[in-house]
Amino acid sequence: METKKDLVWLCLEAASESKESIETWRRQRRTLERMPNQLSQSLLHRLLQRKLLNPSLLEVFQYSVEEIDLKNENVDAEWMAYIGGFVSLRTLNLADCRAINSSALWPIAGMETLKELDLSRCVKVNDVGIMHLLSVPNLETLCISETGVTENGVALLSSLVNLSKLDLGGLPVTDRALSSLQVLTKLEHLILWGSKISNKGAVVLQKFTSLSYLNLAWTNVTIFPTLPSITHLNMSNCTIESVLEGDCGVKTPLKELLIHGATVLYVHEVFSNIETSQLSFLDVSNSSVHDFRFLARMDALDHLNVSYSRIEDEAIELIAEVGANLRTLNLSNTKVSSAGIGALAGLVPKLETLLLSGTMVNDIALSYISMMPALRVIDLSNTKIKGFISHAGQEQDEVFSLSELQSLNHLEKLDLEETHIKDEVLQPLSKLQGLKTLCLKSDFLTHMSLHSIASLPNLRFLGIRGAVLTNDGLCMFNPPPLLETLDLRGCWLLTEDTISLFCETHPQIILKHEFAQVCLSVANSGDHSSPQRSTSKTSPLKPKKSKWSPSPPSTVRKEGFVVDQRLKYRREELLEMQYSQLSQASPSVVLPQMLME
Repeated sequence: METKKDLVWLCLEAASESKESIETWRRQRRTLERMPNQLSQSLLHRLLQRKLLNPSLLEVFQYSVEEIDLKNENVDAEWMAYIGGFVSLRTLNLADCRAINSSALWPIAGMETLKELDLSRCVKVNDVGIMHLLSVPNLETLCISETGVTENGVALLSSLVNLSKLDLGGLPVTDRALSSLQVLTKLEHLILWGSKISNKGAVVLQKFTSLSYLNLAWTNVTIFPTLPSITHLNMSNCTIESVLEGDCGVKTPLKELLIHGATVLYVHEVFSNIETSQLSFLDVSNSSVHDFRFLARMDALDHLNVSYSRIEDEAIELIAEVGANLRTLNLSNTKVSSAGIGALAGLVPKLETLLLSGTMVNDIALSYISMMPALRVIDLSNTKIKGFISHAGQEQDEVFSLSELQSLNHLEKLDLEETHIKDEVLQPLSKLQGLKTLCLKSDFLTHMSLHSIASLPNLRFLGIRGAVLTNDGLCMFNPPPLLETLDLRGCWLLTEDTISLFCETHPQIILKHEFAQVCLSVANSGDHSSPQRSTSKTSPLKPKKSKWSPSPPSTVRKEGFVVDQRLKYRREELLEMQYSQLSQASPSVVLPQMLME
């Protein structure tokens, strides 16, 4: 079976290798017409991905392809003329195709097989385009958010009686236009964010008896709808003043609730009208909510986002009481400290993602985090983490706190950017064999950190930004075998020649640095062999045969210590050298924070 799959893959690769290879098979019409949908779908996707697809080439797929995804492609009326000839097309995604206008939709008018159409952000589509779509009888999903459709165009949609999902986000939908859509009895998914509906329109929503998903974000609706069929509700950035009275004693069976950035005047009244025992997804980030007692009995909670809220350590105990099924917890940018994290220790056995960026936690929290065995993602960026704990009165007796994370066998991503860590405290991370992503950013890190991390066998992304990284240090770095991306932005001691040499030595690694774009542009300017050459990775640039030009003041290793050679220069001299080296690369490069003070 595996051999058969490999053979199919090789055939598809050969067929989509170049324009020449396409010409060898595009004339074999009968073979293409009999090609199974799955294979033709894969071939079409490859051609599109490699920028080898053109309008006329679509014709050879018109009998076999059922789904076309042209999102954000340069599609115009010529493409649509060919798409109109597809005999089995079920799904068409034209989102962000800015050249598509109303007249370009005429070829798909009357297409009986089409069930899903996405025109999101096609700004040239207006009410005339909606007229063309009225003759698509079996349309079930229609997305026209942020288009040029007006209130009158929305009212016309009442003719599409088979619609089950309708996205009208960002359109001037009024209460009158919403009322005209009551005939859409099959409607289950309705998006109205940014519309002009008011509380009067919210009352009309009770007529949509099959509605399960409702998005009212950024509207003037101030009453919380209590609809017996709703399972997903988004009222982000709304002001919720009261609750819409529904059937007496019937609570809304919500599974997902988003009130990000909302002002909620009566929190407990709102949650008393929700069947909270079924709620699995709750986002109250950046909202006015400050009393979290409503969390009681939310035993099904799977995802909780209280970032940028007024939650403090005392309320964390409420989360711990319902944490048995919690998998994602976002406490970023709150006043939560290590004491609050301690309340969660041992009570969130399924927690996989813990986000603590911008909180007051320090190294003490790491011992509590180690008692969350299922963790896969930890974000400790912009916290007070130092990587060690000093015992009172014994400054020489320091314990590396990051060693606490070694018990987390499932940990895949760790973010320690903007913390106070130094080279020596990273040594315990070499034991995290399953780690795939590591993000570091500190003025106190040097090339020694690179070598501490090089032994991680599964690391795919490594960021060590703003570090005192030297040319020699990067040249001696032996990347982990699976490393795909190395982010060295802000390591301004590195020279263009060193970056080029690294790209040449390790072409499989995407290198992010201020000089990486310079190397890429120079390499591409001399490469005309393949117009379809991918630019997602930094192209290697061969170094000059002559000796490298003098680099900015670097660091040297002396008797086991890293000596920062920048210290012997005045701040003005450092600034002059920095911008003389990097002015052609990026204007956003800045000095390390410790030199700016």
